Amino acid sequence: MDNAEALATVAGWVDAATRVVALTGAGISTDSGIPDFRGPQGVWTRNPAAEKQSTLQNYLADPEVRKAAWRGRLEHTAWQARPNRGHQALVHLEQRGKLHALITQNVDELHQIAGNSPGKVIEVHGTIRRVMCWRCGERTPMPQALERVRAGEADPACLRCGGILKSDTISFGQALVPEVIDRALAVAGEADLLLAVGSTLQVYPVAGAVPLASRAGAKVVIINAQATAMDEVADAVLRGPIGELLPAICGLPGPAPAAGAPS
Repeated sequence: MDNAEALATVAGWVDAATRVVALTGAGISTDSGIPDFRGPQGVWTRNPAAEKQSTLQNYLADPEVRKAAWRGRLEHTAWQARPNRGHQALVHLEQRGKLHALITQNVDELHQIAGNSPGKVIEVHGTIRRVMCWRCGERTPMPQALERVRAGEADPACLRCGGILKSDTISFGQALVPEVIDRALAVAGEADLLLAVGSTLQVYPVAGAVPLASRAGAKVVIINAQATAMDEVADAVLRGPIGELLPAICGLPGPAPAAGAPS
């Protein structure tokens, strides 16, 4: 199929669907100024030391790693980021009454900021906008901790118990929340159309939502700039800018998409 034909076909699938499940990765937020991790200009590609800060064992064991992580949080691009047309397209899909659930690997909360109902968003990797204590489990808003860092605390401790604080995100080596993963896989199995957007689909168990949805009878559409590990599972693959392709298939009015290479 050429680009126009593929877009029209997928838009027709969206129109016919009643239980669309979206699975989003870092690629949907790059137009908002938040870099991905593994791409050519990704956070870990450009700065391998940043990956060490995202590894739980290193973070808990080394105060210097934590101090560097807190400096990085102060400057995180998420604080200035605003939702882009890709996020807005999924809000439009919800407004049309078609969005069954939104599974996201992102921690930036841009889906909620854009206007998606928090109850529909399943954050499998947590959120950068909260802090959690590793000892007592208390969760508090991230801005409160960042104010302490700006005031001179290089490695702020929990005010309740003195434990180590970290962002309320899933680090390497940290267990996923079983209830969250169970819900994500459950809604994937309930979909009649699954849109995988901006993800390499390499991280399990979340990537398993794609073949699970397919086996349950859903059509699967992958929208990503590069090839993914699940392209062969998909009923359609759209290559190109997410901020153009996703609005086009979701029916969000605006600019027409540029030429791409769907298959």
